[in-house]
Amino acid sequence: MNFRLHSVLLAFSMGAAFIPAAAIAGYHQGSASQEKISYTTTLRDLKAMAAKGDALVQYDLGVMYSKGEGVVQDDQEALAWFRLAAAQGVANAQSILGVMYEKGQGATQDFKEALKWYRLAAAQGEAAAQTRLGMVYAKGQGVAQDYKEAHKWVRLAVEQGYAPAQANLGVMHEYGQGTAQDYQEAVKWFSLAAEQGNAAAQTHLGLAYAKGRGIGQDTGEAVKLLSLAAEQDFADAQLALGLVHANGQLVPQDLKEAARLFRLSAAQGNASAQINLGLMYAKGQGVGQDYKEAVKWYRLAADQGNASAQTNLGFMFAKGRGVPQDYKEAVKWVRLAAKQGYSVAQNNLGDMYENGRGVAQDYKEAVKWYRLAAEQGIDVARASLGEMYAKGQGVPSNRVVAYALGKLSQAGDPVKGLESTPQNDPLGQTLSSKEIEAAQALTREITIPGNLLKALDNFLGDLMGLDK
Repeated sequence: MNFRLHSVLLAFSMGAAFIPAAAIAGYHQGSASQEKISYTTTLRDLKAMAAKGDALVQYDLGVMYSKGEGVVQDDQEALAWFRLAAAQGVANAQSILGVMYEKGQGATQDFKEALKWYRLAAAQGEAAAQTRLGMVYAKGQGVAQDYKEAHKWVRLAVEQGYAPAQANLGVMHEYGQGTAQDYQEAVKWFSLAAEQGNAAAQTHLGLAYAKGRGIGQDTGEAVKLLSLAAEQDFADAQLALGLVHANGQLVPQDLKEAARLFRLSAAQGNASAQINLGLMYAKGQGVGQDYKEAVKWYRLAADQGNASAQTNLGFMFAKGRGVPQDYKEAVKWVRLAAKQGYSVAQNNLGDMYENGRGVAQDYKEAVKWYRLAAEQGIDVARASLGEMYAKGQGVPSNRVVAYALGKLSQAGDPVKGLESTPQNDPLGQTLSSKEIEAAQALTREITIPGNLLKALDNFLGDLMGLDK
């Protein structure tokens, strides 16, 4: 059985993830809630003032209900007060209303409604709204994706010295979104935001120092910045620092510290941290081996659509580790990952179809998934696909293809491997010199990255043409 667990800690990359602006930046100066008075004894008075149309008091009531300060926390009540204040042009209320519609807090998630309120607040120069409006354009939420428009709005917030905007401008320069890719320029903006204590910028800047990208490599500075961000409970920094400790990169390996950091990040819902914590429980690294705990964390990440976690959860069901063995449940999770193009899952799904585990045995379906995994470089899938050609299962039997795929899946240079036929290679012993030559030519083609399926189909297509 060639069913595989993704057993390597997942590498961390911030990716082009945009950095959120603060949801509630603070109270307006001079508003009722700024005064050092008891919320409970004045709530009636505040509501009376708000009912008379005092926009700032309406805003402050929204803040109180949003944060649960002096009242029971209630997003719907907060939304109602923010809407009243926003209708009177209070920029902060408009900005927060946008956040609530974007996240579906107190109302059904509605990106177009969020966009509407962000635009109104951004037009008044509200930096958080300008930043979020830029993010909306970058993500294409409620509007056509437009990086140049995103860059325009983020730049306006940057001009106000707003740290989340500076961090996002760094992201845009790092990935060339709406502007030319420029690592040094990215580092410049990450540095300015990091100086203000922005945790996301500290994380990006730490990774830049670790990689020597846009700035001289400095492992000490990298660890320092990641640690500062992690201390702010920033999940991505905790994940990155956990991987640093787990892999012994930049610091001596410390699996217990890695597990601690993964747990902090995982508890905030970070899917990559959840699967890495699951792996540590599955392997007993930094924690006692506990398959049930591994399954718990895999499931949390899998429910977020993480393909690696879905694959590993399927593996646990297939093996009966931490859960009762259930091949049908295994197929369910593995299929979800395979449909996302995840190569390990594609191999595993091929294995399940080949052996009839959790599904009816179907060699053609097995070949389909092995092909996809083999194209992405999964050696065990290449070997399995070769065996299918050798046996004529799901495909016409073809010894040349079988031999070429078998050699490709082995360590070392597959083309050189074809030049000699080891005594313990039964298939090789049966090939004629012409077949060996054909296998050598085919192997040269399928070793080209991304060319495996094309080369196989061309080779088999040529054979079919010769038969006509």
